[in-house]
Amino acid sequence: MTVKPRVVVAMSGGVDSSVAAALLVEAGYPVIGMMLRLWSEPGTQDSNRCCTPEAMAQARRVASILKIPFYGVDAREPFHQKVVQPFIEGYTHGITPNPCAFCNRSIRWGLLLEQAKSLGAEFMATGHYARTHRLPSGLVQLMHAADAQKDQTYILHVLNQEQLRQTLFPLGELTKPEVRQLARRHSLPVAERLDSQDLCFLAGGEVKTFLARHSPEAQNPGEIIDPSGKLLGEHQGLAFYTIGQRKGLGLRSQEPLYVLDKQVETNTLVVGPQSALGSQQLHVRDVNWISGVPAARPARLQVKIRYKAVEAWGMVQTLDDGCTYVLFDQPQRGITPGQAAVFYEGDICLGGGAITKEM
Repeated sequence: MTVKPRVVVAMSGGVDSSVAAALLVEAGYPVIGMMLRLWSEPGTQDSNRCCTPEAMAQARRVASILKIPFYGVDAREPFHQKVVQPFIEGYTHGITPNPCAFCNRSIRWGLLLEQAKSLGAEFMATGHYARTHRLPSGLVQLMHAADAQKDQTYILHVLNQEQLRQTLFPLGELTKPEVRQLARRHSLPVAERLDSQDLCFLAGGEVKTFLARHSPEAQNPGEIIDPSGKLLGEHQGLAFYTIGQRKGLGLRSQEPLYVLDKQVETNTLVVGPQSALGSQQLHVRDVNWISGVPAARPARLQVKIRYKAVEAWGMVQTLDDGCTYVLFDQPQRGITPGQAAVFYEGDICLGGGAITKEM
């Protein structure tokens, strides 16, 4: 009889990771549950959706039902250093960073994966909706989940071959309703727990108020102008605005105005009509190519510029300076420096990097 390898499941107290653990136990794997304790502002620990005392208790309860060991891992300091601080610094310098990508790279597939290996685990599993496919050459491809509405490859584009070889995604072939039904079948108390879309460390608060507390220099008023340079008003600090934003500008206008650009050098916010939001090109830095090799240049690929955005066709070319240039077939709204641009070839996620200002 073949002995299956040990697997550590990254648990959160939610339905997805709980069902991932249940499926692996059912399949005969020796499973260990492990949950990260992440940084929260003092006094907000009960509101951090990733690791509230209630969520920790729920994860521990699920582990007890599944009869698997369960451990908590204190990741507060590295999480603050690798995720929260870059988030604050990014906003302060006029970009809109993607903290989930930071967390996946440094915390979940960094610290947590190392903890898993220290317990003798050959694999780490998560409740992400994604799939992997191993080629005869040994190359592991990251693939869209079967449930297109829940696909999470966008925030997993930071993973490399070594990490993917040690990762299992038990929910990759399932839809969310199927996952909830499995939770009921296994009598898991989290079957009806709602998903949360908020950033965990904001604890239900707003980015603006969080930044005001942690980055006083972000409160740096400046001019609001239109594309022609006409002065329209005053902003409260570039960190408090994002590309495509309409509400909260404090301007009177006969037509709706949207944030078009944040000019950090002059501390100027540029606003204009919705028709001016589109751009047909972008530059990407620090691209992680999951295969380890950049796409052929130029390559015609699908590109996703936000988590909920529709993938759009464009020509993608790696430049001699290491940056990647994208020319879309059609103008794209809301291209935001700091957010990820992720590249796809059909169902295969090829990788991605951070959108940067045009050079």
